[in-house]
Amino acid sequence: MGLKWTDSREIGEALYDANPDLDPKTVRFTDMHQWICDLEDFDDDPSASNEKILEAILLVWLDEADV
Repeated sequence: MGLKWTDSREIGEALYDANPDLDPKTVRFTDMHQWICDLEDFDDDPSASNEKILEAILLVWLDEADV
């Protein structure tokens, strides 16, 4: 079963795993959206995201990066 937009914790962790040296505070939502859609396990409609979802994912990524 693939990742959905509602899987913010898993997506945030996957982004951290894919980009451990990247400071998430410097990431634009447009870039992050593309990286999420490019994740191997991502299986949802790319147009189904919104700012609230991306913010939730970013908060998890920030927590993982501990910045």
